[in-house]
Amino acid sequence: MEFFKQNDEQTVPRLSPLVAENRFIAKTPDTDPLPVYEEVKDRLPSPVWDGHEDHIRCYWRTWQLAFGNLRRPLPGTGFVSSFIDTAFNGCEFMWDSSFILMFGKYADKIFRFQATLDNLYSHQHRDGFICREIEEETGRDRFTRHDPSATGPDIMPWCEWDYFHHFGDKERLSNVFPPLMAYHRWMAEHHTWPDGTYFSSGWGCGMDNLPRQMPGYSPEFSHGHMIWVDACMQALNSCHVLIEMANVLGRGEFIEELEVERDRLEKVINEKLWDEETGFYYDLWKNGKHNGVRHIGAFWALIAACATPERAERMIAYLQDEKEFKTPHRVPALSRSHEKYAAAGAYWCGGVWAPTNYMVLKGLDTYGKYGLSHEIGTEHLNAVVEVFKKHHTVYENYAPEWIDRGGPSKGTPARPDFVGWTGLVPISVLFEFVFGIKPEADKRKILWCVNLLERHGIEKYPFGVEGELTLVCQARKDANERPQITLRSNVPVELEIVWGNSEHRQSMILKS
Repeated sequence: MEFFKQNDEQTVPRLSPLVAENRFIAKTPDTDPLPVYEEVKDRLPSPVWDGHEDHIRCYWRTWQLAFGNLRRPLPGTGFVSSFIDTAFNGCEFMWDSSFILMFGKYADKIFRFQATLDNLYSHQHRDGFICREIEEETGRDRFTRHDPSATGPDIMPWCEWDYFHHFGDKERLSNVFPPLMAYHRWMAEHHTWPDGTYFSSGWGCGMDNLPRQMPGYSPEFSHGHMIWVDACMQALNSCHVLIEMANVLGRGEFIEELEVERDRLEKVINEKLWDEETGFYYDLWKNGKHNGVRHIGAFWALIAACATPERAERMIAYLQDEKEFKTPHRVPALSRSHEKYAAAGAYWCGGVWAPTNYMVLKGLDTYGKYGLSHEIGTEHLNAVVEVFKKHHTVYENYAPEWIDRGGPSKGTPARPDFVGWTGLVPISVLFEFVFGIKPEADKRKILWCVNLLERHGIEKYPFGVEGELTLVCQARKDANERPQITLRSNVPVELEIVWGNSEHRQSMILKS
C-alpha cells in the first residue's frame, strides 16, 4: 500500500509478524451514512442533576458539536472507518483521538467512535510504526518516522482498555492487540536510550511549549538527550495494559517480554526520576540532573501505578498546595512555583487541559482517592460551565486563574468549539467523577461513589454490548445519609454504592 513507503528511507522495512496480523490494513472502508445529532439525541445517555440546568445544557451542546465533527473516510486515503475529526488542523491525531474516544464511548451504540483509531491502525507501517498525525484528505503521514516528533504518546492501549471496561468487547480487543503490540515494540526499539528509558519532544508528547528542556534545545522539536518522565510512565502503563490484554486473549507468548520491560521501567523511574527531597518525579537532563520542573506529565505516575503509596501521597499533596497545582481552576500544566507559569494559561505554561486533567483524575482513582477526584473533577466542570455560560462554547484549554481571566487560555489562542478532547469535561468528567459512576462491564459491575446531595444520575446509560441502565440517586440531607437508588437494567449488573465522609465511608451492593 502506498502509505507504507517512507520518503526518508531507501528500503522498505521488514514485515513484522504482528503487523501481518493487523486486520485493519486490508479492511473494507466504512460507507454507512453518518448519524445526525437532531435525529439521534433521544438515544443518547440523559443526565439528571436537579438545580444544574447550565451543566445539562453544556452536556447537550457538547454532543451537538461532537456529531458535527463526524467524517467518512475519503477514497484513496487508506482510512477505513468513519471517525470524529480532532477539530484542529484536518488531521487525525493519535494523542487527541485517544482522549476524544474516552467520552465518545457513551454514544457507541449510535456511532462507533472507537473505530476512529482504526484509521491509525490501517496506516501502520510494516515494522509497527504509526505516525501520530495523519492527513484526512490524503492519508499521508505528517512526519518522517525517525523525527522525535513523529509519534506518541503511547496511550492507545489505555484507550482501548478503557473501552473494554465499558463494553467487554473481546472481539475488538482481539483485533486491536496485534497493532498495539507491534507499535509498542517499535517505540521500545526506536524511542529509548540504552537503559530502556524513553524520549519524546514537545510536539511528540503533546505538550508543545512546556519549559522542560536544557537551555539550547528546542522545547517543541528536540528530544534534548533527556529522559522524559511522561513518556517512560506511558510506556510502563502500556506494559500493564498489554499484559492484561494478553491474559484476557490467551496471548501468553508476549507476557514475559512485557513483564521484563515493566520491571525495568518501574525500577529506573523510581531510581532515576524520583527526587526524595521534594517528593516529585522529574525529567532527567543529559548531565544527570533533574530538571526541577514540576509539570503535569509527572502525574502519569498515578495511572502507571509506579509510585509507592507513600510517594503517591507526596505527589498528590502538590495538587492541594496553592503554591503548586491548586489554582482556582485545577490542574495547571505547569506548577505555580515555576518562573514561566502563566496565570492566563499560555498554552502549556499553565493552561488547564481536558486530557491531562482526565489523566490526573483517573490516576487518583487508581490510588483510591475518590473524594479528591470528585473535588477536582467538580471544580474543573464548574469552571468549564461558567465559561460556557459566557461564551456558549467549550475551548481547547483554559486559564488556571479563570475567574480573573474570563476562561480561555490567553497568550496562545485557545480554539473554541473544541470537541475535540474538551468533550471529556461535560460528559466523562460529569459521569465518572462528579456523579462518580465507574463501570467495569467486563465484570458486570459498577462502582458508584455518591458524593452529591442533589438528585442526580443517568438515564439510558450504556453498559456492555447490550445493556441500558437507569441510575438515579434521590436528594439527601447530608453526605452520611444512605442513598436511595433507582436501578433499572436490561442486563445483569452488580452495583456497589459507596458514600459518606472520609472518616465514615459506607457501602452497599444492589443487583439488577
